[in-house]
Amino acid sequence: MHSAEALVVTDKDILGGTPVFKGTRVAVKTLFAYLEESSLDDFLQGYPSVSKQQAEAVIELAAQKFLSEVAL
Repeated sequence: MHSAEALVVTDKDILGGTPVFKGTRVAVKTLFAYLEESSLDDFLQGYPSVSKQQAEAVIELAAQKFLSEVAL
């Protein structure tokens, strides 16, 4: 299990502070936009600086966050 800090960076000097995949200039929101309209494979083809493991770990963290907030 990865921590958010190990996967995502927020730095005002990189895309104005938009959360990006660590080691890249690819916004995390771009991944979710691709998932809405296309697929993980298409995202990875378009942004080869993001590894499949990074993308899957961010998706898992987002799911865990969502589930923890809606749990009764």
